[in-house]
Amino acid sequence: MAKDYYGILGIQKSASEAEIKQAYRKLSKELHPDKHKGDKGKEAKFKEVNEAYEVLGDAKKKQAYDQFGSTDGSNPFGGGGGFGGFRSQGFDPSQFSGGDFSDLFESFFGGGGRKQRASDTRGRDIQAEVAISFMDAVSGMEQPISMKAQMACSECKGSGSEAESKLVTCSECGGTGSTERVTNSLFGQIRQSVLCSRCKGSGKIPEKPCRKCDGEGRSVEKKTVSVHIPAGIDDGQTLRIKGEGEAGQRGSASGDLLVRVRVQPDKRFERDGDSIRSSLSLSLLDAVLGAEVPVETVHGPVTMTIPAGTQPNQVLRIKGKGMPVVNSSRTGDHYVTIDIAVPTKLSRDEKKLFEELRKIK
Repeated sequence: MAKDYYGILGIQKSASEAEIKQAYRKLSKELHPDKHKGDKGKEAKFKEVNEAYEVLGDAKKKQAYDQFGSTDGSNPFGGGGGFGGFRSQGFDPSQFSGGDFSDLFESFFGGGGRKQRASDTRGRDIQAEVAISFMDAVSGMEQPISMKAQMACSECKGSGSEAESKLVTCSECGGTGSTERVTNSLFGQIRQSVLCSRCKGSGKIPEKPCRKCDGEGRSVEKKTVSVHIPAGIDDGQTLRIKGEGEAGQRGSASGDLLVRVRVQPDKRFERDGDSIRSSLSLSLLDAVLGAEVPVETVHGPVTMTIPAGTQPNQVLRIKGKGMPVVNSSRTGDHYVTIDIAVPTKLSRDEKKLFEELRKIK
C-alpha cells in the first residue's frame, strides 16, 4: 500500500506548491538529525518527510502519485500483482486517459497491451549523496563525485561490436526488436509483445561481439562527475544531472545521476526559506540611545543602524543579505533578533548615573 505523503507532511491534497514547500521546510527543520542525535524515531520521520517532498515537490511525480498512488503509475490498483489487487470499489476508469486505459484493458483480455520499447533499455539512474557546508550552500560550488557503475564500454565505445564488425539481423526476433509472449489466465490467453532479450529491441546484433563487454556495450568502470551545486540550495534537495547515470545497453540512452544535497548547520545563522536569521546582543545604552553596530551576514559584515528605543526581541531587517534564490538573481533578507544585555554589576559611577536617571524619570 502506498504511503500517505500528504499525511506525512501534515497537509491537504489540495495544498498549493508553496504550502507543500513550507510544510517540508518546517518539518525538516524540526526533525533534522543534528537536533536529535541518536533518536532513531526522529531520524526515520526525517527520512519519510524527505521522501514525501521528493514526490509531492515534483509536478510529474505528484500527478502520478495522485492518480495511481505511486510515482510512476506502475500499480494503479494499489494491491498485489495480477488481478488480486483489482478492486471494483473506488475504481474510477475516468482517471485514465483513453489510450492508457484501453492498453490496460487489452492487456487483460488478449489485445496485446502496450508494446515494450527499445527505450526501456535506458540505463538506470544512480543515486548519490553529498554533504556541504552552510556557506557553500550560500555561494554554490562544484562538487566532484566518483562512482563505479555500468559505463559505456571503453573498448567498443558502447556499440557492443568488435572493430569493423558489422551488425546482422537478430535471429531471435527476425529484426522486429520484439517477441510475443503468451500466458494463460482465467480470461483466456493473454498475448503481449515484449522487448527481444537478445537484441534489446534494436533488431540487430553484432556479428562479432566485443570481447571486453561480451556485446553488452557497457562494462563496470569508475568515473568522476563534476556536479554544479547552485547557490541557495536547501538541505535535502535533489539535483538531477541528465545522462550521467548508468549507460544503456548497446548505445541506448544513459540514466541520470540524482544527487541529494545535505547542508550542514551553522552556529551563527538559521535558514528560514530564503531568509537568514541571527541574534545580536546589544548593550542597554545602545538600545536606549541607538547606535551603529557591526553585524555578521552570510555575505560578510555590514553596519546596521539600531534605532533609539529598541526593545528586547525586536527584529530588524537587513534587506538583500539573506539566502540566494536558486537559479535567479534574487536574494532573501537577513533578520536580526535583538537581545538586550542588562548589566548585573555596576561600578560606583555607573550606579550613580542610573540613580540620577531614575530621579529624572
